Amino acid sequence: MEWYAKRKFGDLADDAAARFGACEALVFERERYSFAELARHIDQTAKGLMAQGVAPGDHVALWLNNCSQWMFISFALAKIGAVQVPINTRFRTADLDYVLRQSDSTMLITHDRSGPIDYFAMVREIVALPAPDNAIADPDFPALRRLVILGDAHYGGGVTFDEALRSGQSVSDAELAARAAEIDPDDPVFIMYTSGTTGFPKGVVHSHKLIRNIEERGFRMAITQNDTILNYLPLFHAFGYSEGALMSVITGARQVLTQSFDPDESLDLVAREKVTVMHGFEAHMKALSEAQEETPRDIASLRTGVFAAGMHSATPICRRGARVLAPLKSISGFGMTETWIGVGLCSLDDDETSRCESSGSVGLGYEVRIVDLETGADQPPELPGELLVKGSSMMLGYYKKPDETAASYDADGWFHTGDLAQWLDNGGFRFLGRHKDMLKVGGENVDPMEVEGLLLGLPDIHQVAVVGFPDARLTEIPVAFVQPVPGTSLGADAVIEFCQGKVASFKIPRHVLFIDDFPMTASGKIRKVALRADAKRLLNF
Repeated sequence: MEWYAKRKFGDLADDAAARFGACEALVFERERYSFAELARHIDQTAKGLMAQGVAPGDHVALWLNNCSQWMFISFALAKIGAVQVPINTRFRTADLDYVLRQSDSTMLITHDRSGPIDYFAMVREIVALPAPDNAIADPDFPALRRLVILGDAHYGGGVTFDEALRSGQSVSDAELAARAAEIDPDDPVFIMYTSGTTGFPKGVVHSHKLIRNIEERGFRMAITQNDTILNYLPLFHAFGYSEGALMSVITGARQVLTQSFDPDESLDLVAREKVTVMHGFEAHMKALSEAQEETPRDIASLRTGVFAAGMHSATPICRRGARVLAPLKSISGFGMTETWIGVGLCSLDDDETSRCESSGSVGLGYEVRIVDLETGADQPPELPGELLVKGSSMMLGYYKKPDETAASYDADGWFHTGDLAQWLDNGGFRFLGRHKDMLKVGGENVDPMEVEGLLLGLPDIHQVAVVGFPDARLTEIPVAFVQPVPGTSLGADAVIEFCQGKVASFKIPRHVLFIDDFPMTASGKIRKVALRADAKRLLNF
C-alpha cells in the first residue's frame, strides 16, 4: 500500500457526494447544485461522452467559458480516462488551430456563441466540418473526429451537448463503473497550454497526483465545507481550476462560479452568498478595492484567499486591499502551470508585511533554489537570482516537446523557471519578475515571439519586435516596434487590424511604433532592453 493513497480526479465528485450529499456544491447564475446532484450530472455527461466515442487516453479539447457544464465535462472526462485539453476562450483562429493540431485532440467541445463571440464560426473557419452524423475527416487535423456544441440550435458537422447527453442513455451504470475502475492515477489527466519562449504555447502535462498538492494547501488554509469560494478566475487556467473547481470537490467548500470577472458583481456575490474565500492577481485586487471604495458592501464574511504579491508593483495594491477589503486576510504565494500552485505560500497568521511583500515560505512537497544567473551559485538573502524548483507536483513534461522538456531541467533535476526571485531574511522568498522577455498582461502570459511571428506575415513588415509597456490596470501591455519594408506605406491601425481575430485580444499590441533600424547586440540580436526604454520615452511614461 502507498504511504499516501493515490486518488483520481474522476472519483472526487463521488467522494464529495458521499461525504457532503445534500450540501450545496456549485452556484452558477441561477443554477444551484448539491454535491449529490453534481455527481449525477457528471455521470450523465460521462455516459454521453462514452456514447460519442471518447475512448481511454483520448485528448478532448474544452473551449468553454466558465459555466456549470464546464464542471460536468471536466470531471466526466477524467472519470472515463480521457485527457482534458482546456483552451483559453480568448484565443482566436490562429491559436485554436495550433492547439487543436499540436494536442492531437480527437474531440472539441465549445459554445455555438457566447455573447458577441461566434465560436462555431471560428471553428468552421479552420476545420472542414462534415455532413451531419459523419465524423470529421480533415487532413489538417488528423486526430480530430467529433465536435460537440453547447447551444440550442443544431449545427451541421457536430452534435449539441443535449444530444450527446441523450445518446448516453445507451451506456449502463456498470459500463461507466468499469471504465472508471481502469484509470491509473499516474496517467495524464490534462494538458494545459502555457506560453513559452519558443514563439508558440507549450502543452503542460499533469497527472492525478495534483490532488495531494491541493489537499495539503486546503488544509493549510483551513478550507472546509463551511467555506464558500468565489471563483471568477477562468477554469482553463491553473489558478481557477485548482483553487476553485478542484478545491471545492476535495474540501467540500461551496463554489460560486461566474462566467468572468466583474468587480461589482463579485462584491455583490460576496455580500449575497456570504463568500469566505476568493483569489486573484494584483489586477483583481486593484479592481475590487476600487469598486468597494466606490460602493461599499457588506463583506464581513470574507476570510482569506491567495493574491500573488511578490512583484514590487503589487505591494501597494495588496496593502490597499488589506485596508479596503478587510476582513479579507489575503496571503501571497507563487506557482506556475509547470510546477502547479503553492511553490511558495504564506501562512494565515503571517504579518501584513510578509503577506504583501513576499511569496511566502517554500510549500509542502517542494524544494527551491535561487541561483546567480551567470555562475549558477546559490544566492544569499536579498540578492536576486533565477528561481529553480523540484517537487512532487511537477509536470510530466511538455506534450510532444521532448527537447523543450529536457532543456527546462538541469543535470541535477532542477526545473528552471526563468523567473527572478530573492531569499528573505525570514526564510521565505520573493518573486521579482521574469528575466525572460515574457509579458504578463492582466494575469495572462504573452510570448512576444508568437506575436512577432504573426506580424511577420504582413507583407509590408520587414522586422518587428514586441516588448512590454507598464500599464496601471493590466500591469503590462504589448507594444510593437515595426520596421516597414522600404517604399511601403503602413499605418498603426493596419498592424493592429491584422492581428484581430487571429490571436487573443490580450496579445494584440496596444501601440505600434515605427522604426528605421533596431538597436542590436554584437551577436546580432535585437536589444529589447533598449526598446523598452524607447517605448517609455516615446509614449511619455
